[in-house]
Amino acid sequence: MASPGGTSSGSSMFHSSGSSEDLQAAMDEKKRKRMISNRESARRSRLRKQKHLDDLMALANQLRKENSSRLESLNEMLDIFNVNSSSSSSFFMGDGLHAIDNSISPLIQSYTTQPIMAAAEHMFHH
Repeated sequence: MASPGGTSSGSSMFHSSGSSEDLQAAMDEKKRKRMISNRESARRSRLRKQKHLDDLMALANQLRKENSSRLESLNEMLDIFNVNSSSSSSFFMGDGLHAIDNSISPLIQSYTTQPIMAAAEHMFHH
């Protein structure tokens, strides 16, 4: 339907006189719908961001647990190695293997007495 200004519109608001009040009402309605649409879009975006954050936090917690378990296992192995290496420098002799050279033994012990640790700042590189 053609409005008095010569433009065509499918809106039912232009059926009567096509006054500036009708035009303003149509623009206000369009603006209101756009605001509602923008708010809904923003709400969906916030929900997506929150879900992404929740997923990352769950992954971080899972990785912390796995790393803690691995560190615990490694430290247990080091403890066993330290007990065996400090009790005798020739603990391999029973198997027919040569004893650890006494000049090397202190070097091995200096590396194995430190627990394995991981710092949080080294865990999450992007």
